[in-house]
Formats: sequence, structure tokens, C-alpha cells
Amino acid sequence: MGLMLDIAYLTGLTVSSPFWGYKLLSTGKWRTDWNGRFGKGEALPKPPGSKTILFHAVSVGETNLIRRLVAELESRDENLNIVIANTTNTGINTSNKLYGEKHSVVRYPLDLSGAVAHFLDRVKPDVVATVELEVWPHLTEACHKRGIPICVINGRISDRSFPRYAKFAPLLKPTFRKLSAAAMQTQTYADRIMAMGTPLNRVHVLDSMKWDAADLSDTVPGVDELATAMGIDRNRPVVVLGSTGDDEEKLLTDQLERVLADEVQIIIVPRKPERFDAVANQYPKIIRRSENPDGHARPLDDQRYFLVDTLGELRKVYCLGNVVIVGRSFNRWGGSDPIEPVALGKPVIYGPDHRNFTEIANALHDGGGIIIPKDPTQAAIDTARLLANTEEASTLAANGREVIRSRLGATQRHADLLMSLLHQSKAIHT
Repeated sequence: MGLMLDIAYLTGLTVSSPFWGYKLLSTGKWRTDWNGRFGKGEALPKPPGSKTILFHAVSVGETNLIRRLVAELESRDENLNIVIANTTNTGINTSNKLYGEKHSVVRYPLDLSGAVAHFLDRVKPDVVATVELEVWPHLTEACHKRGIPICVINGRISDRSFPRYAKFAPLLKPTFRKLSAAAMQTQTYADRIMAMGTPLNRVHVLDSMKWDAADLSDTVPGVDELATAMGIDRNRPVVVLGSTGDDEEKLLTDQLERVLADEVQIIIVPRKPERFDAVANQYPKIIRRSENPDGHARPLDDQRYFLVDTLGELRKVYCLGNVVIVGRSFNRWGGSDPIEPVALGKPVIYGPDHRNFTEIANALHDGGGIIIPKDPTQAAIDTARLLANTEEASTLAANGREVIRSRLGATQRHADLLMSLLHQSKAIHT
């Protein structure tokens, strides 16, 4: 299987090279850790007698998600060795900021047999945990042969992706069958991973750790400094368009302009850094956060549009909002995570396409904690109503927080599972 799969991967890479080659060149992502992508690098330190849990967190979202799980595992075993492997450059950067002082951060390799072998020799994990799914055939097979338990944590197989998986089920079932455990968010996801071949006795429904990742604080450090640096008037209402995607910002702002008075300020935070310039070009007078990175006070004026084109400040921006509209939910991209602004006690509007967070969106909506309009026009109308009706806005925000409180605890259940796998591990290291 290994050689044939390598050939299939390499053929696919060759055929698609004009697309991904152009993308790498146009975005500058060709400047990356190629040694790491082929599993190479210095062997990671591993204290004698310690055991290692390797997390595969693709990018920023998955990296942030496991923060409390990592802390929980640290509290249970101070000698536990934790390694974070990321696929994307932004994921690597985030991991270095969050975990780099205490834990090793590495590049997750291409799923080629040689790269995976080098990677496992380098990391020497006793348990591998892949966040949300990311079940790769070569890694799973190599872990199986080496006696390394490999499991899915916070697992999900969406409505959109399940038909694709099912189409290739005959080829993928041997891989899914080798999973040591699968901790799924819902029974629906559990049923789907069992349909892909994972045995019933290895599948667990533990809810989503995203609930536990919620910080129910009322304030965020650095909010005042951000507002001062951008010239945001704290006495005028603020609408936040958070984690937006392609072709979405204008859809929303055109409708917001139609129904809202000029005194409303709109802060846009695109999800992907490579879109910062394209978004800025749509709004000739927009104020960019990157124009004043040192934070000197910018005079207040009647400015309406602001662009946060820096990383790691979305939570601060959410804290500034009187109403938050969560992006990628009006442009067929399945929605961004709505939990963070809800946890901050903000009235949140979430678009009709939220398939990436279906269970979370349904739970919040059923609990009266978010509004789900049918289109940008209705989203603008709902925004205007919430700005005018502070009692409705407060009730919506309070309901959302209560839904979150009722769903806490998945992180501890995931930690229990990982510790049990660690005790069962019979890892063979070369």
C-alpha cells in the first residue's frame, strides 16, 4: 500500500502543480520549512522516562482549540512531553507563541511514507492526537506498526465532507479501522466515522472542546490601546465583521450602509492575512491597524470603516463591538467560530451557511443565544434593531453565555481518553 499510495500522491501533486505552484509563489508561501515538510530535522529532546503526546493541529483554529487540553494534561503529569505539529505557517507561528516556551513545535510532514518515517523517528511519540479529523493513511499505518496509539480528538465529519469520504470508503476503511480511538463531537459524527470503518468500541461522543475554549471574561487586555491607536470612538456604536471571507465584506457593508446611520463604526477583520490588501482596496478611506502598529493615539473623527490587518487581535476587536457579525457564513464557506464573541457577552449574528459549526450554531440558536438571518439584508435589519433595542441585545448575549456554561467539560473527558491511551501505549521507537 505504501508505494502505491506514494505514487498516487506524487501523481496528484504533479497534475495539480500549476495550481498550488502559482498559489505558493503569489502568496510567498514557497518560503517555508521544506525540510520539515519532508519529516526531517533535529531529533526532539525527550527526558528519560517521559512519554510524549503529539498533537496534529493543522492551523490557527485547531492550535487555539487545544490550549486548555494541553494545560489539563500538564496538570496531570508534570513529566509529560508534549509536541505540537502544524501544517500551515500561521499555525506554526501561533504554536510558537502559545507553547514554544515549554513544548516543541514542529512542521507536520507530507503524508509520504519516507517523510512520515523520518517524522516519527524525530518526534518519538507515545500517542498521536489529530485535531478534528486529519486521518492520513501513511501516518496511521506507521503508528499502527510501531504500536503508537493514534486517535481523533474533537472529531467531526461535516455534512459537506461526509459524501466525499463515503465515496472512497472502500479505500479509506483500512485506515479508519486502525484508529485507536475517535472522540467525536456528536452522535452524528460518531455514526459517520463508524461508517468509515472505525470500530464501535473505539468511538466516543465527548462533545466539542470549543465550548471549553470559551473565555467568559467581560474584558480583554489591550482593548483600549487598540481603540486609541485606530481612532475608534468608544462613544459611538461599533459593528464588528469578524473572521470574514472572500466576497463577503461588501455584501454586508452595502446593506449596513443602507439601514444604519453614519455614526455607526464598522470594523472588519478578514480571516486570511493574504486578503488584507484586497479588502482595504474596497474602502478608499478605511483606517488600517497596520498604519499605527506602535499604538500612538490617533485623533477621533467621523471615520466609518476600520480594518484590523494584524494577527492575534480578533478577540480585542470583538470586545469593542456593540453587535458582532461572524463571517464566512454569508459566502458559502461554512462559517467561522461564533463562540468567542458569544462568550464575551456580545449580541451575535451568524449567517445561514454555518455547516462548519452546525451543532454549535444550532445549540446557540435553540438557546436564544444568536440570531441567524437568511441573508445580508436581514442581517443589517437585525443589526439595526439590536443597536436600537439594548434590552433585546442584552438578553441575546446573556442567553448565549448560558448555553456555553451548560456545555462545559469536554476538555477533561478528552484528557481522560488521552491519558488512558498513554498508559496502553507500546510504542516502538527506532
